[in-house]
Amino acid sequence: MWPDRRLLDLFKTDLPIVQAPMAGAMDTELAIAAAQAGALGSLPCAMLSPEKARDQVNIFRQQVSAPVSMNFFAHTPTVPDPAREAAWRSKLAPYYKELQLDPAMPIPAAARAPFDAAMCEMVETLKPEIVSFHFGLPEESLLKRVRDAGCVIIASATIVKEAVWLEERGVDAIIAQGAEAGGHRSMFLTDDIATQPGTFALIPQMADAVRVPVIAAGGIADGRGIAAAFALGAAGVQIGTAYLRCPESKVSAIIRKNLALAQDGSTAITNVMTGRAARGIVNRAMRELGPVTSEGPGFPHAAAAFGPLKAAAEKTGSSDFTNLWAGQAVALTHEMPAADLTRALAGAALHRLSQLRT
Repeated sequence: MWPDRRLLDLFKTDLPIVQAPMAGAMDTELAIAAAQAGALGSLPCAMLSPEKARDQVNIFRQQVSAPVSMNFFAHTPTVPDPAREAAWRSKLAPYYKELQLDPAMPIPAAARAPFDAAMCEMVETLKPEIVSFHFGLPEESLLKRVRDAGCVIIASATIVKEAVWLEERGVDAIIAQGAEAGGHRSMFLTDDIATQPGTFALIPQMADAVRVPVIAAGGIADGRGIAAAFALGAAGVQIGTAYLRCPESKVSAIIRKNLALAQDGSTAITNVMTGRAARGIVNRAMRELGPVTSEGPGFPHAAAAFGPLKAAAEKTGSSDFTNLWAGQAVALTHEMPAADLTRALAGAALHRLSQLRT
């Protein structure tokens, strides 16, 4: 028996586990498998066109009768700065030459767009059960349209101030993203990486500050972490890194190797790879250019110049320029199918919770 059923009632899922939406690392296959085992399956849509996002939801619904969450970014795009981007290209030029690439070669723009009217229209048509936002919320007119479509709205916060801000704007649940979490920090009312609290310091403070259910995220990869989150006031958990090692994820063999070898001290928060703070396994680019730099373009423009480097290096078996997003609990993860992982996480958590009650 789960000690807090608010999230189960809100999402209408069997388990209070959210499979994290991980842009670029997954598609419907992972979300379907997690949903089939009772978790909330999430689809990352920030790097997709409305048409592609619609296709993903339709595939999900054809395969499983369960609620689906569509995740979007709500960042304010950084205005392109040609001079800064040229300086960044110059900074990376030695790496281009090392890989026998032309430093002046044309590169495509980074594909990470914020939620807009076109995506909102698609949401109104599809009516996903849950819509989640990263980096704050979209403008109120778009948010109202999502709410009027009947969608449950959730969003991420990294500090209590952000959680209160989200609740004041009517979100139905809040993801408490601790500093341990892999991937991009969802911070939107602060840009100070150094003061970001860890998950297990953040959960009880956030649970005390808001009335809506709090979903713990960051550093949770087994039943012990889930039980601890509930003990501290969470109504559920969001898990990402553990799902990356499932065969249903779309990460490359190079990334899988890095995930398998990672230890507790293998990750760091960096802004080198995309221009925005994110936690990943330390690689050459992070070591030599950061992990934090003030030289690169803003999000998401810094990522564009790494595209050719990543592709060329990976052909040689190198992850020197690959985003290796992972949380601090990566060493606790195992290779197993997503449905099996979901059931194992839930079973271990319930067993641990039963021990806490005795």
